[in-house]
Amino acid sequence: MTERLHLYDTTLRDGQQTQGVQFSVPEKIAIAEALDLLGVDYIEGGWPGANPTDSDFFAARPETKATFTAFGMTKRAGRSAANDDVLAQVMNANTPAVCLVGKTHDFHVTTALGITLDENIENISASVAHIVAQGREALFDAEHFFDGYKANAPYALDAVLAAYEAGARWVVLCDTNGGTLPQEIHDITRAVIEAGIPGDRLAIHCHDDTGNAVAGSLAAIDAGARQVQGTLNGLGERCGNANLTSLIPTLLLKEPYRSRFDIGVTEAALTTLTRVSRQLDDILNRVPLRSAPYVGASAFTHKAGLHASAILKDPSTYEHIEPALVGNARLVPMSNQAGQSNLRKRLAEAGIGIDKGDPHLGEILDEIKRREDEGYAYDGAQASFELLARRMLGQLPQFFEVKRYKVTVERRKNRYDKMVSLSEAVVVVKIGDEKKLSVSESLDATGSDRGPVNALARALGKDLGPYQACIDDLKLVDFKVRITNGGTDAVTRVIIDSEDGRGRRWSTVGVSPNIVDASFEALLDAINWKLVRDGLEPVRATGIAAQ
Repeated sequence: MTERLHLYDTTLRDGQQTQGVQFSVPEKIAIAEALDLLGVDYIEGGWPGANPTDSDFFAARPETKATFTAFGMTKRAGRSAANDDVLAQVMNANTPAVCLVGKTHDFHVTTALGITLDENIENISASVAHIVAQGREALFDAEHFFDGYKANAPYALDAVLAAYEAGARWVVLCDTNGGTLPQEIHDITRAVIEAGIPGDRLAIHCHDDTGNAVAGSLAAIDAGARQVQGTLNGLGERCGNANLTSLIPTLLLKEPYRSRFDIGVTEAALTTLTRVSRQLDDILNRVPLRSAPYVGASAFTHKAGLHASAILKDPSTYEHIEPALVGNARLVPMSNQAGQSNLRKRLAEAGIGIDKGDPHLGEILDEIKRREDEGYAYDGAQASFELLARRMLGQLPQFFEVKRYKVTVERRKNRYDKMVSLSEAVVVVKIGDEKKLSVSESLDATGSDRGPVNALARALGKDLGPYQACIDDLKLVDFKVRITNGGTDAVTRVIIDSEDGRGRRWSTVGVSPNIVDASFEALLDAINWKLVRDGLEPVRATGIAAQ
């Protein structure tokens, strides 16, 4: 028999407190739908009345299997719960569950709230009782609980017991400042259970200020807590919250949790985890963290030749789980540390079969090492490596030929008499017998200049004739520049990350003393890789020029 362990997501509330993050209503709906498909038990949507977006979201929220939860605070001293207008706005969101934050650290009660300890206990009890009387599921968010317990354990326990005795379904122990270490969290959670609150009524909410939010959450579960709270990708104020993209697979795949608990996430849903993580990054216009556990692009990357050789024989030699379980993929990158094991593995993953001992293997390795001496870096640009290998093996189709390109950057006054930049690019390509000329500016929707590389990308992808439908869903998601070999011999390395409508991401590299040329090389590789991977056939020249 397994115990039920409940997952509570607060990406849309606590995650929105991340610096630079502000979700729109459509974005909140998209994230809520993804969370629901993943299988979390609770989705905390925000604080109704705190801002127009949260209020509008609760009015438009999607229907979900997960329990939608509104967040707010306990009533203020000197008012009844029924006559507190702030609490009323939270209740008026008509969610099946309501989570109220309240003070449990005596210092915060007397200093921040400026009320007596007894008044605070009454606020907690009356507020929770009010929620229960309205037929809602009540959660009490015990703010600064662990710090409060260490400062004045009897009072902190009185506060959470007041919520429990008033009918709270869940008492949430919060490490609000993120400074409590896992062993402390375990011991204090046990103390709360021994004081009279059963583990199946306790939740844990950790922040990551010491890098221990996931470990602290697991420690509380070990101690008996049966709800765990967190956010996708660890979003949250300051250093973030416990990362559900790490917690969920750990609870589902690792012992003793795998055998002990049912977390409501199916194995099939778990295979969407990487996609959901990257969907959130896409909404935030962020580059996914490559080193993220389970879902990062480097989570199952094996660079050293010794590792790659062992991976070919048995992936478990250097992997703790099968990448496909979380929707990720194994990657054996190419670099000047590579051996033939890496090369054959990477070629096989690209659908290129080559026999052991084939002389082309040595030729490709030598070319990679030569080019890396020039400044190329193929461990972070797998798509460019694949194109290089195909070219050397005679397996790279020529889809089009670039005849010329030009980029100009002009400074001029706009209608407000302010000096602004305008980048423009011209690209001429030959497809079969036909030449195509494309011109593009780099202005965005606000009329701001996005720079010469953006203009080049737009011009190159503007009209590729028979290939256009294939590249219409291609977009650039990151652009990295590094200067190598400093001084008068300096060259520029550009790495571009691209994505398409299928959710595929790939990286390409270009190197040149000229940043525009390096960027254009990486852009060309990005398009050619997609054309190859989508199986397009090149248009053949007939030798008769189009009229």
